[in-house]
Amino acid sequence: MSDHASYSLYRVPLNARLSLFNVTLIRIGQMTSLSQFMLGAMLGHAMTFEQAMIATLCGTLILELLSLGLGIAGAKEGLSISLLSRWCGFGRLGSALVGIIIAVSLLGWFGIQNSILANSLNYSTNNWFGFSWAAIISGLTLTTLVAFGVKALNWTAKISVPLFSLVVGWIFFLLVKDHNIINLITTTPSGTAMGLSAAITAVVGGCMTGAFTTPDISRYCQSSKHVFWMTLTSIIIGEFIVNGIAILIAHALNTHDVVTIMGQTAGWIGLLTVILSAIKINDLNLYSSSLGVASAVEGLTGKKLSYVWLTITLGCIGTILSVLGILEEFVTFLTFLGILFPPIIGVMLIDYYIIHTNRKLLDCSRQTGELPSLTSIPLVGWNAIISCLLGSVVGATTDFGIPSLNSLLSASIAYWLLCTFLTKK
Repeated sequence: MSDHASYSLYRVPLNARLSLFNVTLIRIGQMTSLSQFMLGAMLGHAMTFEQAMIATLCGTLILELLSLGLGIAGAKEGLSISLLSRWCGFGRLGSALVGIIIAVSLLGWFGIQNSILANSLNYSTNNWFGFSWAAIISGLTLTTLVAFGVKALNWTAKISVPLFSLVVGWIFFLLVKDHNIINLITTTPSGTAMGLSAAITAVVGGCMTGAFTTPDISRYCQSSKHVFWMTLTSIIIGEFIVNGIAILIAHALNTHDVVTIMGQTAGWIGLLTVILSAIKINDLNLYSSSLGVASAVEGLTGKKLSYVWLTITLGCIGTILSVLGILEEFVTFLTFLGILFPPIIGVMLIDYYIIHTNRKLLDCSRQTGELPSLTSIPLVGWNAIISCLLGSVVGATTDFGIPSLNSLLSASIAYWLLCTFLTKK
C-alpha cells in the first residue's frame, strides 16, 4: 500500500470515505475485542454484577463524550489523531510527542493481544510451540497482515466480529441453560475486591486508546451523523453487552482467564474466535500506531516514512513486548492509560471547539483538500504540554473522585485559562 493511499500524512478525500456500515463494523470490531472481554471478566472476578455495571456505565459516559468530540473533528477534517493534534494546540513537535505516546500505548496493546493469542495457540497444541515461539509466530504473522492497511481491517472485521458475537452468544446460552441468572447476578465475587473508582478508571483505560484514536477511523466517515451512530452503536455492543456477559461468565466459572473461558465452554471454535479476534484488534493497534509514528517522524524531521516498513518495525517491537510478559501488567497498564490520555483529549477538544486556535487555517485548507503549512503553527504548543502534564499529575496523585475524569477536567481548565490569560495579555 502506498503512503498516500493509506492517508497517513494527508486528508482523507470525500471520494475515499466509507459507508456507515463499514466504519461501524470496524469500530465494533475494535470495541468487541478480547481485551474488552478480559476487562469484563476481570471486573466480574473482583466485583458484584451491580458494582461492575455501575463502573461500566460511568466509564462509558466518559468514553462516548470523548469519542464523539474527537470523532466529529476527525470526520470534518479528514485527519488522523496525530495530524489533528498539530492544529489543536500541540504544534509541530508537540504533535510528534502525541504520535509517540499513541504508538507506545498501542504497541502495549499489541503485546497484550498477542500474548492472549500465543496462549491460545499453546492451549490448542498442548504447549507444543511454547509461549515465546507462539508469540513470535503470531506477532510476525499479524504484522504482515496489517501492512495491507484499512482494507485488511475491514476484511478481518467482517469475519471475526460475527464469529466473536456468535461464540459469546453461545457461551451465554450455555450459561443460562446450566445456571440460574439471578444467582449469578447476586454472586459474591471470589477475586481480590476492586473499588468503584479504580474500576471506572479501568473501564476508561480499557477503551481510552480506542476513544483517543477515534479520528483514525472517523476520518473515513461521510458525516457527523455517521460518527454519532458509529460511536454509540459500538459502545453499546462493546461495553454493555460484551462486558455484561463477561461479568456473568466470570461469576459462573470463577475465573478471569479468557483462554480458559473460551476453551472450556466453546472448544476449538472458542479458541478460533480468540485467534481471529486477536488478529482483528491487533490490525487496528498496528494501523493507528503506524499513523502516529509516521506523523511524529514527519513533524520532527520532515521525512515521510514508508507505511509498510514502519508497520513491520512496530510489529516486531510489539511482539518483543509480548514475549517479555506485558500481559502480567494488564491492570497497571489500564490505569496508566486512564490517566495519561484524558488530558490530551481534553486539550484538543477545548482547542478545536472553544479556543479555535487554528480553525480558520483548517477551514481554508479543507476547501482545497490540503493541509495548512507547518510554518503557520508554533514549533511547540507549550500551553498544551503544560496542561497535559498538570492533568496527568492531578489524576495520578488525587485520592478522591475518578482519576481519569480528574485528569481530563484539570487539563481542560488549565489549558483554557492559559490560552485566555495569554491572549488577553
